[in-house]
Amino acid sequence: MNNNIDNVQIETPRLVMRRWHRNDAMALYKLASDPDVGPLAGWPRHDSLVMSREVIREVFSNDYTWAVVLKQTGRIIGCMGYYPPDKSNISIGPNDAEVGYWIGKPYWNQGYCTEALQAMIGYCFNTKGFTTLWADFFIHNGASGHVMQKCGFKDTGMINYSSRLFHGADCPIRIMRLDREDGR
Repeated sequence: MNNNIDNVQIETPRLVMRRWHRNDAMALYKLASDPDVGPLAGWPRHDSLVMSREVIREVFSNDYTWAVVLKQTGRIIGCMGYYPPDKSNISIGPNDAEVGYWIGKPYWNQGYCTEALQAMIGYCFNTKGFTTLWADFFIHNGASGHVMQKCGFKDTGMINYSSRLFHGADCPIRIMRLDREDGR
C-alpha cells in the first residue's frame, strides 16, 4: 500500500468518506461479491477475499478513491472517487475529472449515493479546483444516471464504449457533464 496517500476525509450528515485500509477487505468482499453490484458499475463481482485485498492494494490505494462509511455504524457501504484525466474512461481536459461510485445493494434507494456524490462534487470543485466533472453510466443502469441528474449533471447526448470497463466494450455508456459555473 502507498503510505504517501493523504488522509483527507469527506463528511456528510450521514456518511464519512475515508481512505481504504488493508483491513477493509472483508467488508469490501461482502458488498462486491454480489453479482448485482459490480457489473452495473463496470467491474466484475469479487469471487474471493484475495481479490478484494488485491483491489484495495492495486486500485483503491490512491489519492482519489474513498470508502463510503455510515457514520452511525462505521460500516463500509460503498466507494466514491474521481479519476484524473489519465485514468478516466472519457476523453477529458487537463482541468477536468470523472467521478465514479458504487453502493452495496443493501444500501440502495436510501439516498446514500446522492449524498456522497454531492459531497464529492463539492470536494472536486472547491478543494481540487476542477472546472468540469464528467460521469458515465451503462444505459441499462438508469438508477445511476438518476443520481447524477439529481446532483446537477446534464446529459451530453454522447454514448461511449470503454474496454476499460467490465462489459464496457459491449454495452453503451451514457456520458454526463457538470460544469463549475452550474452553481456548484
